[in-house]
Amino acid sequence: MELLTTNNVWMMICTALVFFMHLGFSLLEVGLTRQKNAINILFKNVFIICAGLLLYSLVGFNLMYPGSFIAGVIPDYFLELFGLHPPVADGSLDLTYNEGYTYWTDFLFQGMFAATAATIVSGAVAERIKLSSFMIFSVIYIAFIYPIVGSWKWGGGFLDEMGFYDFAGSTLVHSVGGWAALVAISLLGARIGKFGKDGTSHAIPGHNIPIATAGVFILWLGWFGFNGGSVLSADPFLTSITLVTTCLSAAAGGISAFIVSTLMYKNYDLTMFLNGILGGLVGITAGADLMSPGESILIGLIAGAVIVLGVALVDKMKLDDPVGAVAVHLLCGIWGTLAVGIFGDLAGFNQFFTQLAGVGIIGVFCCVSAFVIIYPIKATIGLRMETLEETEGLDLHEHGMDAYAEFGTSQEKPVY
Repeated sequence: MELLTTNNVWMMICTALVFFMHLGFSLLEVGLTRQKNAINILFKNVFIICAGLLLYSLVGFNLMYPGSFIAGVIPDYFLELFGLHPPVADGSLDLTYNEGYTYWTDFLFQGMFAATAATIVSGAVAERIKLSSFMIFSVIYIAFIYPIVGSWKWGGGFLDEMGFYDFAGSTLVHSVGGWAALVAISLLGARIGKFGKDGTSHAIPGHNIPIATAGVFILWLGWFGFNGGSVLSADPFLTSITLVTTCLSAAAGGISAFIVSTLMYKNYDLTMFLNGILGGLVGITAGADLMSPGESILIGLIAGAVIVLGVALVDKMKLDDPVGAVAVHLLCGIWGTLAVGIFGDLAGFNQFFTQLAGVGIIGVFCCVSAFVIIYPIKATIGLRMETLEETEGLDLHEHGMDAYAEFGTSQEKPVY
């Protein structure tokens, strides 16, 4: 019982760390966008975690872990889909549920993951999407699409039976959000002024890079819970090696992105450095428990290069991603998932092609699902704010307030 309690406490600590990551996402997105849209960014992030937990409790958790499957998706007993149903009356630490933690701990830890997919989309569509349209998309995506994909692997579905491996969600969390972000920005269009008439990309600087930097450090800290908790116990060896590989990949990703971006653009770009750290974290997440320290550094180095080249590719495709979400979460998520078949304990041709198949299946499903959700919204209530509203800022027109009221509104010069 003492060991079981230790495992359960560790899982709860990790749950708190993953919750803390939502502050990191908020600060990163706010810092990399303009002042006039800061309230809008924060509102979306607060909405995502609140709605995400409620939806995961009502639908997502039982859809993701139904116990038995029809085609890996639909629970045998549909009536048990809704609401939390602990296997023991008091939800106590009982071996009838799990040897390491309670039903309630399991729900809360997994629930913190659920909102992350929609948070990834939030940054990509920043500064021009209608808040109501984003909220409708988020509710549907969190409630159904994320849990269905998760059930295919973590719920014992057909990807798990195939041998597909994703330790903590390079694909099942990050790419699920990344694919949706790609579809969303394709349908939404670029911000006003992002691309010139000749197609030239123009940088739109974020208004507070120190806040963005703080957000990245909070996310790095939160990843101790994201990956460390995915061990699903307080096992000393597995937990410690997972945290080591996570940190080394993050550091290598940052250094790689800094070097590659400096060689390409002849300046020291902090935002590339920051996204390189995140790319390293996303890249190691699929196989953090399988890699040696040296392999994790290699994964991070490649992820950092993927970030710089991925941001350039998104620009070349005339897509507007203010925070680099597609490069970080989608491209590095794909890389990290494939890396399981190249490095670590499972490396081999068969595993690589299994990983590739999983990436492809999930990619097609998420793209189609995101399109089916977003396109009708665009065709009915619309996706974008009007030109004047976008120009003056979403904070003014959707929220009627300013993030920095003491220093004057986003549209006015400060009054001293």
